[in-house]
Amino acid sequence: MTDKFAWINEEMGALEAQGFRTNIRTIGSACGPWMVVDGKKVLNFCTNNYLGLANHPRLKKAAQEAVEQWGVGPAAVRSIAGTLELHRRLESRLAAFKGVEDALYVQSGFCANQAAIPPMVGKGDVIFTDRLNHASIIDGCRLSSAKILVYEHCDLEDCERVIRENIGQYRRALLITDGVFSMDGDIAPLDRLFELCERHGIITMVDDAHGEGVLGRGGRGIVDHFGLNGKFDLEIGTLSKAFGVMGGVIAGKKVVIDWIRQKARPFLFSSAVTAADTAACLAAVDLLEESSALVEKLWDNTRYFKEGMQNAGFDIGASVTPITPVMLGEATVAQEFSRRLFAAEPGIFAMPIGFPTVPQGKARIRVMISAAHTQGDLETGLATFTQIGRELGVIGRKA
Repeated sequence: MTDKFAWINEEMGALEAQGFRTNIRTIGSACGPWMVVDGKKVLNFCTNNYLGLANHPRLKKAAQEAVEQWGVGPAAVRSIAGTLELHRRLESRLAAFKGVEDALYVQSGFCANQAAIPPMVGKGDVIFTDRLNHASIIDGCRLSSAKILVYEHCDLEDCERVIRENIGQYRRALLITDGVFSMDGDIAPLDRLFELCERHGIITMVDDAHGEGVLGRGGRGIVDHFGLNGKFDLEIGTLSKAFGVMGGVIAGKKVVIDWIRQKARPFLFSSAVTAADTAACLAAVDLLEESSALVEKLWDNTRYFKEGMQNAGFDIGASVTPITPVMLGEATVAQEFSRRLFAAEPGIFAMPIGFPTVPQGKARIRVMISAAHTQGDLETGLATFTQIGRELGVIGRKA
């Protein structure tokens, strides 16, 4: 009898041979600077917990109290019977935090892109999108049925060329860019993109997933970083990175958010976010509004670690954010480097990233710095990276 799934075994074997097969590790503790991973206590350089809020006592207390008052689940979609007072409160707070007219809270940052893009453009419209935009943006664009035109990464001249060659052929146009690019740690030229779109009457949208809690005044994000508060038509965010919880936000002009509430399929057809998550997100907003200390600590740690890696001889790309890509080239090298980091004493949790997440030949280990790391943690990480880098010939061997 023919094996219907023989092709899967063949494809999995090919992934293994090329170093592209993902090894999914299991977490055995709360997210923090040190974690239990696959049964071993290791230094965490892997999660998006920028401000160390994922296990913060105030967020946990808020979540616990919300469960007692609201239960464990809303048991409905937002548009029917699932919109809690907490949801409305968080939307109001997030809109004020980001300096926009309105905000819509959805299940995740991935859902936010799928919710926001199709209501804005469809068949007969065009989307201009950065070549390195996140998968959630790519999928949201595909769902819209609009024509998708790609411009080269953060290349304003190429973006303008693509716009000029195509703008008059479509009913509506939308430009979408990530704010901070998650694999490289560089940022979009948002101010110049905005000016370009204004000249051509193009709807503007930025995904600020890795900018919230990191860039701008007190972590208000990349739009604030460029002084464009309230000017971008749509800002997409996530509550699962710097905010340490779960959920996504679509923020911007009220007329746009009202329209998306009527048309966004993830909002209309998937159950609402739990009260516990929502209350924890509110507590995170409280912390960010009260003090910028965590954001400042994040940047202090970032500067210290990056300087140490550069002094050791590592290539950390063009990152200008706490995302620190340690460029290693081949996927097999990145995988071996990650294995040795984990096996070291103390071990370091830093996963390899290769194709298709990044282009072939651009494999790396992406180090994610947190405000929760101590200087001792960073020194441990630098020493271990340097030792393994020399062992593998990634940096110069010690004389």
